[in-house]
Amino acid sequence: MSKVSSATAPVWSATLTRILLAVVGGYALTYCATAALARLLPFERIDAAISATLLSFALYTCYVLWVYAVPLRRGLLSLLALVPLALIGFGPNWFGGAA
Repeated sequence: MSKVSSATAPVWSATLTRILLAVVGGYALTYCATAALARLLPFERIDAAISATLLSFALYTCYVLWVYAVPLRRGLLSLLALVPLALIGFGPNWFGGAA
């Protein structure tokens, strides 16, 4: 019985990690990417915000699928993309720059 429980424990932890990475990490990445795109797109403010929001649905879906397609370590390393995206999207508000 210990063989079965020890063999399934890593599978459950890896599955739970992928689920959390897909749901929570995907949301955080999409949130930061949407904010960064809204600042970087060369449109009027409202048009850039709407365009970034529309792209966010495709981005979130692709990220969730990608998390299950790559090795777990690579999926976890993808969260490093949050740093530059958050700095671009929210940095001006955090550091007192233009809104």
